[in-house]
Amino acid sequence: MAENLIIDGQTKAERYATLLPQAFALIDGEDDLIAAMANTAAAIHHTFGWLWTGFYLVKNDELVLGPFQGPIACTRIRKGKGVCGSAWQQATTLVVPDVDAFPGHIACSSLSRSEIVVPLLDQAGAVRAVLDVDSIELASFDDSDRAALEQICARFSRLFG
Repeated sequence: MAENLIIDGQTKAERYATLLPQAFALIDGEDDLIAAMANTAAAIHHTFGWLWTGFYLVKNDELVLGPFQGPIACTRIRKGKGVCGSAWQQATTLVVPDVDAFPGHIACSSLSRSEIVVPLLDQAGAVRAVLDVDSIELASFDDSDRAALEQICARFSRLFG
């Protein structure tokens, strides 16, 4: 398990190339879901300096706030509500270039301008959590973020049992 995060590269692609193996090691080297999520959120957050990076866990009929980095956040989100609840309901990654244009967006922070939400699936394919990342810039996230963050989130499947 890594004890230090190495952030290298000027471009997003270079940063992901450095982040991915470190994130995989954090997840693969840990048997506790919350510990793996906590370190992964920190690694992603500090690599890119986004506004908010964290996880929501599916508990009964809502997403409940899990490990995160950034300002305080919404504690609970209903299925189908906002970007996180919609990604959960659709079981797909949502990239939102302008959160103000997203119908039903939940403004946990007025500073958030764009967002990406990636579902975490268990080995049976059920959504068990989501990774939520917010930026203060419009259109911060693209297909390269989708691809890399989906790779990271896929590593969590074994921890859901």
